[in-house]
Amino acid sequence: MSETKPKKVDILTVAKAARVSASTVSRYFNHPDLLKPATRKRIDSAVRRTGYIRNRAAQTIHGIRSGTIGVLIPTLDHAIFAEVVQAFSDTVAEKGFTILLASHGYDLQREYAILRKFLEHRVDGVVLTGLDHDDAVFQLLDQQEIPCVLMWNHAAGSRFPCIGADNEQAGRMIAEHVLSLGHRKIACMFPPTDGNDRALARRDIVLQTLKNAGVSVPDAWSLTTVYSISESKTDARKLFSGLNRPTALICGNDILATGALYGAKAAGLSVPDDISIVGIGDFKGSSDIEPALTTVRLPAKRIGHEAGKALVAAIIDQETWDQRSLHCEPTLMLRHSARAVSVG
Repeated sequence: MSETKPKKVDILTVAKAARVSASTVSRYFNHPDLLKPATRKRIDSAVRRTGYIRNRAAQTIHGIRSGTIGVLIPTLDHAIFAEVVQAFSDTVAEKGFTILLASHGYDLQREYAILRKFLEHRVDGVVLTGLDHDDAVFQLLDQQEIPCVLMWNHAAGSRFPCIGADNEQAGRMIAEHVLSLGHRKIACMFPPTDGNDRALARRDIVLQTLKNAGVSVPDAWSLTTVYSISESKTDARKLFSGLNRPTALICGNDILATGALYGAKAAGLSVPDDISIVGIGDFKGSSDIEPALTTVRLPAKRIGHEAGKALVAAIIDQETWDQRSLHCEPTLMLRHSARAVSVG
């Protein structure tokens, strides 16, 4: 006795189960924002009951969008990127898109290889982090004529529309604040700058701002530390344990600044009474640690939201897409980890 195979579920099966037309089911997948919430809920229930899965490959052949966006970030290790990606993902999901997420570990050659994989999966658009990328990356995007947004940084004259904060402005703001507190014995801790235009821009402008004010940073006080609380704690402890120590430490991001706070405690110092420590980023938790961290807020959620809106607009109608960049202003957050230098 032969077994009867179950009938393959198609879009008509879903439409019948949801009591709507096949075209309405199609809109549910491709333009969910055009349907009423009650209709979306009914179709979603029918899709779950029937187990329907769309044939993305067949749809792509006929010119229908894949419904996916490739998101490339440097690392998955740090909260600041989690914030921006979550905001981006939530925004594009409202228009029916899902994301393919990958990290390149600050390796621009690896970024190119991952981008090729994204394009092989027929993503509808791509988000890259930062402004500096290998020429082959830009060439590939131009050849494929795929919408692209550069997220996190902002600068005039970028190759593609960029949505983010001006890292030079952020670095200048924190350096000027430390100087305004009267500090002249200032150390700096920044991450490696290879493949990281954000760190490079912040480091260079901090050092230049200090130099313009007549403050030079000794080589022994200019630290390069990987993104790690444990490593920054170790490096800061060594720095603070010397007989001749700075009165302030400017960190290139809040991860390094958090480790430096622990390093100060391990060295027997009080923050900010003995040493002022500041960061850049305003990551989750920066306002909750003790003492709360003085830093420059880079508006991660807004950047992710605006980048999502821009890329969806480009995908839906590239002909009329407004390709202007958007600057999401950094903000100085005055908290308790920095104070005016003691006189006398």
